[in-house]
Amino acid sequence: MDRAQVWPDFRAEWIVHEDADLLVIDKPAGVSSQAADADRPDDIVTRLQRFLLARAPARAGAPGRAEAEGDAYLGVHQRLDRDTSGLLVYARRRGANASLAAQFEQRRVQKTYVACVTGWPARRDRVTLRDRVAPGHGDRMAVVGPRDRQGKEAVTEVSVLARRGERALLRLELDTGRTHQARVQLAHAGAPIGGDVLYGGAAAPRLLLHASGLALQHPGTDARVRFEAKPPPEFDAWLAQGSLGDAIYDDDAALGRALERALERRWGLGRSAGSTRATTAFRLVNEDGDALPRLAVDAYDRWLVAQLYGDDGPWADRARRERLLDRLASLGFDGVYLKTRPKQANLLVDTRRAEFAPADPVRGTAAPFEFAALEEGMPLLVRLGDGLSTGVFLDQRANRRRVRETVAGLSVLNLFAYTCAFSLAAAMGGARRIVSVDASVAALERGRANVLNAGALSDAAHAFVADDAFTWLSRAARAGERFDLVLLDPPSYSTTRRGRFVAESDYGALAASALALVAPGGRLLACTNHRRISIARFRRMLFDAGRAAKRRVAQAKDLAAGSDFLPAPGEEPHMKSVLVTLED
Repeated sequence: MDRAQVWPDFRAEWIVHEDADLLVIDKPAGVSSQAADADRPDDIVTRLQRFLLARAPARAGAPGRAEAEGDAYLGVHQRLDRDTSGLLVYARRRGANASLAAQFEQRRVQKTYVACVTGWPARRDRVTLRDRVAPGHGDRMAVVGPRDRQGKEAVTEVSVLARRGERALLRLELDTGRTHQARVQLAHAGAPIGGDVLYGGAAAPRLLLHASGLALQHPGTDARVRFEAKPPPEFDAWLAQGSLGDAIYDDDAALGRALERALERRWGLGRSAGSTRATTAFRLVNEDGDALPRLAVDAYDRWLVAQLYGDDGPWADRARRERLLDRLASLGFDGVYLKTRPKQANLLVDTRRAEFAPADPVRGTAAPFEFAALEEGMPLLVRLGDGLSTGVFLDQRANRRRVRETVAGLSVLNLFAYTCAFSLAAAMGGARRIVSVDASVAALERGRANVLNAGALSDAAHAFVADDAFTWLSRAARAGERFDLVLLDPPSYSTTRRGRFVAESDYGALAASALALVAPGGRLLACTNHRRISIARFRRMLFDAGRAAKRRVAQAKDLAAGSDFLPAPGEEPHMKSVLVTLED
């Protein structure tokens, strides 16, 4: 596997125009315009500069640092949302930069977009939207009244290019440049953009907003120039028939585009190998969040693990499954493993049955039976051909990093520890005492090996306890045990000595037992991936648990899911995490 081929810095075909003064590109959806993570920059400017430096012709003698940086100089004056595609213009020399900056500041750059929407009124073929917009809840913007001091004028000229039923293709001229301007104004007008998760757009393979035109004065010639980029094929396809749903697996071109977008969205993770936060284990495709229903694909170093949810629907057709596996094999990884998860996977007695989880890869070469993949620089032992589970739950990557960064000198209890990935994060973060509890002796043995492999094992500080978590909690409470941090991530369904545990009905009582062991001022990191438990309901469960345990909750903070676990449009992430802090 060559990571630079799977995740190239930049693709030459994205360049629309280039001369000594200007560089214009057509940014694909899924690529950020600015780095959200300074430690792992994945923005288009960083990637483009790396591309420019790599293709710069060799100079006579070794080039100096100033010359090398000059080859990659980019004057930046605009940005697009990560999931908006389209034109971006950069100055290629400092002399041109001043002219470009003045044009943007004085609103002399004409910006044209196209968007696919639902709900645009009939016989309203041309209109000017004039609103005042201001920061709203979370990452959203909101249209506000004239008296709101944070509000700024947003003006967008809208014209209809095509209609198909309730769907319409709109041309947008943005006279102002406010954050999420087109998205928030169209949603406020009752016509949200397709695929817009923040503003209630209809299901679509991506955010259907594209910067299609830029007109400006050329800094070198003073002539008025215009650059254009056609909308990607998804726009016409969605306008014609709406969301493909399961049918995407029968459209090879649409499937390929969806996988390409998924790769671009994970570029920062894919190219992180070699950095201090190297991550080679992460989710590459997250079901409907990547417009690929009932499919999850995880990357483990040089191999992929495809998880098919349900043995009906799109996966009832064996030929369709084989076409998908062929497409995954073409992405450039060494091999592909397959896990088929039936509707009632939680009731399977033997999760290693070959019909659900073949021990060998279904495409390419085999991985070692057990090897260490990296997560934020932390080695985690995984087994790709050993049943439905690999030994690590990738949706906890962000939480494990939080634990590692905040537990120095603390005592930590890890309940339902499984193979102890959280415990390893605590050990590498400098926790003074760690207790890992799980009912499975085999899982704890793998957990001990995990910690030992990373060189983080201290028998005096780390205890591995093979016991039913519910029974252990009762015994620990009677013994007066207290911990600075308790980690609670039970399965959605399980069978214990006490009977059957169902998170939807039983999580509250479990959380109360866990809170009884949290020291004053300590914290409980509570998690669930039960799909029928909403974030709001989960928070209520935890506050009720605090009252039941007679503990006063100072704060309950929702924690964001990992960037690779994109939720489906209009839905919450499957993984819900809340950090509960008790009063001193």
